[in-house]
Amino acid sequence: MKFILSLIAAGLVASPVMAAPDGAKLYAEKTCNACHGAKADKPLMPNYPKLAGQNAAYAEQQMKDIKSGARNNGQTAAMKGVMHLVDDAEIKAISEYLAKLK
Repeated sequence: MKFILSLIAAGLVASPVMAAPDGAKLYAEKTCNACHGAKADKPLMPNYPKLAGQNAAYAEQQMKDIKSGARNNGQTAAMKGVMHLVDDAEIKAISEYLAKLK
């Protein structure tokens, strides 16, 4: 291991790069589709938001605020129950995925 680290430090071997999380995969795995629809455009309940095409930065901030408790209104109780399943990198990936949907 020490030898590999010295090769990386010397620039002779590239350091491993972590792949960005897959937003589409996370959207399904973290059960987002159960309430917001398979393509985020047909929510389970009429008062749940359609998320397809939502601004990524806005969606990311809303999810973070629900997770932290900073946002605690409307349907946040339902979301609060699942937000412990995602970390900040996963929230960002899901938000970016949602923004690409139409």
